[in-house]
Amino acid sequence: MSPRSVVIAGYGMAGARLADEIQRRDPEGERVRLTVIGAEEHTAYNRVLLSSVVAGTMRPEAVRLHDDEWPSRTRADLRRGVSATSIDREARRIHLDDGSTVDYDVLVLATGANPWMPPVEGLEPGPDVVAFRTLDDCARILDAARLGAPVAVLGGGLLGLEAARGLAGRGNLVTVVHPMPHIMERQLDAESARVLTRKLEELGVVFRLGVGAARYVSGDGLKLDDGTHVPADLIVVSTGVRPETKLAMDAGLTVEGGIVVDDLLRTSDGRIHAIGDCARHPGAFGGLVQPAWEQAAVVADLVTGTKSSSRYRGTQAVTRLKARDIDLTALGETMTGADDPTAEVLTFSDPAGCRYGKLVLRENRVAGAILLGLPDAAASITQLYDRGTPVPEDRLAVLLGRALPAGAPSASSPADLPASAVICRCNAVTKGRLVEAWRGGATDVPALAGATRATTGCGGCKDAVGGVAKWLAAQ
Repeated sequence: MSPRSVVIAGYGMAGARLADEIQRRDPEGERVRLTVIGAEEHTAYNRVLLSSVVAGTMRPEAVRLHDDEWPSRTRADLRRGVSATSIDREARRIHLDDGSTVDYDVLVLATGANPWMPPVEGLEPGPDVVAFRTLDDCARILDAARLGAPVAVLGGGLLGLEAARGLAGRGNLVTVVHPMPHIMERQLDAESARVLTRKLEELGVVFRLGVGAARYVSGDGLKLDDGTHVPADLIVVSTGVRPETKLAMDAGLTVEGGIVVDDLLRTSDGRIHAIGDCARHPGAFGGLVQPAWEQAAVVADLVTGTKSSSRYRGTQAVTRLKARDIDLTALGETMTGADDPTAEVLTFSDPAGCRYGKLVLRENRVAGAILLGLPDAAASITQLYDRGTPVPEDRLAVLLGRALPAGAPSASSPADLPASAVICRCNAVTKGRLVEAWRGGATDVPALAGATRATTGCGGCKDAVGGVAKWLAAQ
C-alpha cells in the first residue's frame, strides 16, 4: 500500500510540531509521504522564546525546533521560502508562489496569524517600526535598539511585556503604551496587574495606561491621544494578531474569525484540517502554543491511522510570563471575584514584595489562579488544575506554596503524576514523553533536554524535570 500524501501549509510552531508528531508515529514513512511548506527561510523555531532572544538570554540558533539536517533525516519534503497561493479542492492540489504545485490526500492548514498594526497616523512598518512576531523581527529590533535609546512598546499584553522587560534589561529606556486601564487584562485582575506593573517599574519599564497612540513621527516619537508625548527611536508593536485565513476563504472553507474546525480538526472540507492560531475551535485559546501542539497530536493520530478515535476536546491553557526576574502564572478563571456565591476565592497581595496570589475553587477543585512571585505555589496549583484533584483543606498553605498538610496528596510528586501531565509547557513535554526519552537512553537532565527540549524554554520546569529524572533513576 502506497503512503498517503499529507501536505502541511505552514512551518511555524504548529506545522513543525505536526511534522514531528507524524514522524514519531511513522518513522519509516510507510504510511505518510510528508510535504511541509514554509514562507520563512528559517528552519522552524520556537516563537514563544523570541522575547529571550530580544533580552539577550538566548541566541537565535538556540530557539530552533529543527536543525538543517531535519529534512534529510526524516525524508520530509521541506520547502522553505515559498507560500501557498491557492487550493484546488476538486483536484486536491495546492499551488505555490514559485509556480509549483503539490497534490495531497490530506491538507493541513497551519498558517498561523499575522500581527495587527493599529491605525495610528505615521505608523508604518519600517526600520524604526517593528511588529514583534518573527525571528527576523528580533534582528530588526536589536539592530534599531541602540544602548540607552528610548523605545516605545505598543501593547501591554503578554508578548509586549516580555519585549519591554527584555529591552529594559539591555539598557533601553522603555515605555509601554496600553489603552486599557491595566496590563494583561485578558489574564489578570486589576490588583494583580497593579502588583506586576510595580515590579516592572522597578526593573526600569515606564507605563502609560488608559491612553492610546495618536501619531508617530520618525525620529521624534509618539503623540498620545491625551496630548502628551513619548520619545522613541524605535516602536515595537505588540497589539495582537489576526488569524491568517485568506487561503481558506479563497478556497471556500467556512471561516468565522478563524478557520472553523470540529473535534477532528476538520474544516468544512473533510480532507482539509486546520490547527493552531489560524483555526477556530470552541475549546482553544488563540495566541497560546499549548492548544496548537495538542491539536497537532490529534491530527497526527488521524492521518497516520495510529488512533482513529483521537479527538481534540479543548485545552486547559496555562499562561506564563517569560521575563527575567518575574515568575507569573495565570490559569482558568482569573476574573472571578470574592462576591461570586458559587465559588471559593482566596487572595493574597504583597505589593511591596511584588507578590500576589489568587485561588479560585469550585466544588473543591482549582478553577482558576493568578500567582505572581509564588513559584512553589504555581507548580503545585498547576498540577492540581491539570489533574482536577481535590484541593487540601489548608487553602492558605496551597496558595502560598507552603508544605502541604500531612497526608495530603502531593501534586508535584513524579510518582503521583499521570503520563499526560505537562511538565514543560514551553515545549509541551509530558511526564510520559520524559519517561519515553529516559527509556531511550536520555538518563540525565541535559540528555532529557536534548531529546525532548524540556527546560530549554523559560527554564521554569528545570526542577520538575530534575525530579522526574531522580524518580526514574530510583526505579
